[in-house]
Amino acid sequence: MYTYSKEHISYLKKIKRNKRLVLFFQIFLVTVFLIVWELASKYKLINSFLSSSPSLVYNTIISLYKSNNLFNHIYVTTYEVIYSFILASSIGFIIASILWFNKTIAKIVDPYLTVLNSLPKVALGPLIIIWIGANTNSIIFMSIMISLFITIINMYNSFNNTDKYYITLLRTFNATRIQIFTKLIVPSNKINIINCLKVNISMSLIGVIMGELLVSKEGLGYLIMYGSQVFNINLVITGVVLLALLSYIMYQIVSFIEKKTVKNS
Repeated sequence: MYTYSKEHISYLKKIKRNKRLVLFFQIFLVTVFLIVWELASKYKLINSFLSSSPSLVYNTIISLYKSNNLFNHIYVTTYEVIYSFILASSIGFIIASILWFNKTIAKIVDPYLTVLNSLPKVALGPLIIIWIGANTNSIIFMSIMISLFITIINMYNSFNNTDKYYITLLRTFNATRIQIFTKLIVPSNKINIINCLKVNISMSLIGVIMGELLVSKEGLGYLIMYGSQVFNINLVITGVVLLALLSYIMYQIVSFIEKKTVKNS
């Protein structure tokens, strides 16, 4: 059984108080924003037809729920994001690993990765639709294209920046490159890999929404596009709010994995 000093207990309490304070102000800021938004709309300080209001967004969500469309649109977007996220992260990790193992290949593809990463993928949207078809596959492909290259670059840079002294030490013990990679490179870059996943989940969501805006009959991106076409601002902002909530939930899932990873390290 562990015993802690008074100073350590005081330090732990201070950390807990700080966490509660941060959480309080996070909730407080959102609450104030919603109240101000609602009051400004109610008292005609802003045009609710153009900016909607929390109550109108709530009514729109209830309307979508009653028409059995709410969870269907959320499910479609969630499925596309998770699918593209898993594929982009897995492929990105594999390619980054190959580049770390073979520096010659890394030097050859480096300029191409930079160019492909900076290329505006939405400009390729019409081509993707022609090549793959106006279906879910083109949406997932668009999302993978947006998130894959930044994943490769970030993971490869993390692997490449591992402390050279540790690598040299393992080599003195005749460790193979595979042993160095599995015993040193990956374990020492757990946090960097998780950070890449954090970026990747948001990039995958952006890619899916861009794909849904181009070609979709379901999903939150479709809701936003349809709402803009019929000039239903309530539907557009409802789609944006649902996207924000979905993004927050996915981010928290990755953060939970990060905490477990750090705790077990």
